Amino acid sequence: MMTKIYRIKGSFVMGSETQVFTKEFKAIKEEDIYEKLYSIFGSKHGIKRNQIKVDSIEEITEDEVLDPVVKAIL
Repeated sequence: MMTKIYRIKGSFVMGSETQVFTKEFKAIKEEDIYEKLYSIFGSKHGIKRNQIKVDSIEEITEDEVLDPVVKAIL
């Protein structure tokens, strides 16, 4: 199967503040992105799934990648 690159935009609650985020991940299908996102934010920030709000997920091309880590993988 072919992996795709996705850009995810959303926000999460950290204490009394809402933090906005934009992330880019490689995945085979869009559903995998949610699990990866919840896993990363849960372990890094200790927040629960219901504290994360995903506003948009879009498939992007290699040329549109901004994240230096994802660029290095490509």
